[in-house]
Amino acid sequence: MGKNGRVNTAPTSTRRPGRPGYDRETLLDTIIEVFTTHGYDAASLDMLARRLGISKAALYHHFDSKEQMLDLALERALGPLEQLFRDAPAGPAENKIRHVIRGAVVIASEQQRALTLLLRVYGNTDAERRATRRRRVLTNELHELFAASAAEGTLRNDLDPWLAARFTFGLVNSLVEWYDPEGPIGPDELADAVLAYVRTGLRMSETGDFR
Repeated sequence: MGKNGRVNTAPTSTRRPGRPGYDRETLLDTIIEVFTTHGYDAASLDMLARRLGISKAALYHHFDSKEQMLDLALERALGPLEQLFRDAPAGPAENKIRHVIRGAVVIASEQQRALTLLLRVYGNTDAERRATRRRRVLTNELHELFAASAAEGTLRNDLDPWLAARFTFGLVNSLVEWYDPEGPIGPDELADAVLAYVRTGLRMSETGDFR
């Protein structure tokens, strides 16, 4: 988490010095756009170089390969999502779930293109398979939190924790389809709304009624 409780969505991978006049993170912004628009397989190095306005030789100064570009692009979403679980507060599972959901919504809002790209990889390359495995681990970790919540009596007793995890990440992932970062609803406000919606559907009241 960053200052004021905001999630730090900066890539966790080591940065490589860029060619003077260029910044690798800025280049990645465009690369992600090309990958999401045309697809990773269809986005050739020639296409990327033309879109970036640099030569292929200059492109290789910043990146070792096209696969490394994909790794770094996906890291923008995967790294912060994994960090959410590492930073989850001690105490009841319900508090950990709240932390993860809120953070995941902020990441989906601030790293919308990177998350869109992540959702469009299908395991056709080593980089995609690595990303797919990491996504699976994240879902398993959320499942474990929901299972712990069920054991504590704070999750609906008629809802399987595995389904709860899939439903929750499905809701967060759907934000990339419609959320407008330039619109009137900011990431924190959106996170409040999603968290309230999820808690309404998942939590039991003190009387045992669903609320």
